[in-house]
Amino acid sequence: MSKYDNASLVQIPSGYKAGTLYSVLPANGDGDFDFTRASIATRVNAEGLIETVASGVPRLDYPLLNGVVQSCPALLLEPSRTNTFTYSDAFDNAYWTKTASTITANDTISPNGSLNADKLHTNTSSAEHSVLSGNQSIVSGTNYTVSLFAKAAEKKFLFIGWNSAGFGSPATSFFDLTTGEYLAGSGQTITVEKFPNGWYRFTTTRTANATTSTNTGIRIGLCDGLSTSITTGSNTIDGIYIYGAQFESGSYPTSYIPTSGSTVARAADVCNGAGTSAEFNDSEGVLFAEISALANDTTERYISISDGTLNNRVYFWYYSVTNGLAFAVWNNGAAQFFSTTVLNNDTTNNKLAIKYKANDFAMWINGYEIATDSSGTAFDAGVLNRLSFDRADGGLDFYGKTKQVIAFDAALTDEELEDLTSWDSFEEMAASQFYTLY
Repeated sequence: MSKYDNASLVQIPSGYKAGTLYSVLPANGDGDFDFTRASIATRVNAEGLIETVASGVPRLDYPLLNGVVQSCPALLLEPSRTNTFTYSDAFDNAYWTKTASTITANDTISPNGSLNADKLHTNTSSAEHSVLSGNQSIVSGTNYTVSLFAKAAEKKFLFIGWNSAGFGSPATSFFDLTTGEYLAGSGQTITVEKFPNGWYRFTTTRTANATTSTNTGIRIGLCDGLSTSITTGSNTIDGIYIYGAQFESGSYPTSYIPTSGSTVARAADVCNGAGTSAEFNDSEGVLFAEISALANDTTERYISISDGTLNNRVYFWYYSVTNGLAFAVWNNGAAQFFSTTVLNNDTTNNKLAIKYKANDFAMWINGYEIATDSSGTAFDAGVLNRLSFDRADGGLDFYGKTKQVIAFDAALTDEELEDLTSWDSFEEMAASQFYTLY
């Protein structure tokens, strides 16, 4: 017997078209999600390459584990972001001021599979060999994130430097392009993601302490040491490969937004409205999801079954505590079940389930029952009628990656819930937590 036998609505990301994300069940299409995004966007495809997706088309993003693309995609939902570097790929453009360096355009294959990655060269002087972006407009108290794809060539060390204006002090981060290792830096948050073919995406985040657009350019350069950006050039051939620079307002990086002469905004993904009253049992059921957040940034994000209001709903809720997660059932405007916990890491895949039935509520995470409540009522007949990536009323959309989301029209047993939320193998668990197997 399959663990999904009692499922009434099953979304495992696979089929889609502009405006629609198809669900596996029900077969008549009533479980399909309405999808909107008023711009193009990018994803990582099944070959591990960055690919542009048309406006209004859902993104099935393939995860990378230690640079290796995985076989099963996740639905990628992101907030609106803008890349304010106006030439994200063309480092030979005058937008990027060269210091003791030159650029060879379109010198190697980039992470999108095209011959459009540039090479940053040294010259023979003892100086900083870098390119400097145009100034960025920043606002005090706002987080900003810089990201860049880079790959070793004759040189193997990269630095990304923030000028001091608006951030209190300059800050430079240093990376080894052969290993992806973050070597040194201060006053910033760093992430590194490995891509195929020797590429890494390096990210650095800072918080502005002033509002300005003067002396706020970002420096990208080569270095030989681990604590200085000064290098002695040997010839005009030595260099590194760079691609896809991005400057965005936010505390974490989002998918790459290409630019070619102006800033570019990617619109938010909105995915809602799956199901009818026929798919949901008001007296009992289970909401299950295998999801990961984009960042531990304490923003509020929901997945819910509801009637389109805040009065009647079953939901998961990432709330305003680092790695905080809540489970709740509201009936006729009153909480029947409410419980919170703190995940080990909400950016890794977690399997979550909430069971609702009169005087029988429970929440499960990754194979373990976390909380129960034996007091409370279920819903009136015909109330629940939709499953959405929001809090029920169109607010606080879920932004993250979804491997599956399923509604059951029966309150599963403890054994079934344990099976549903457990990992099917050690390999699956390791991949979901981004472990590297040796």
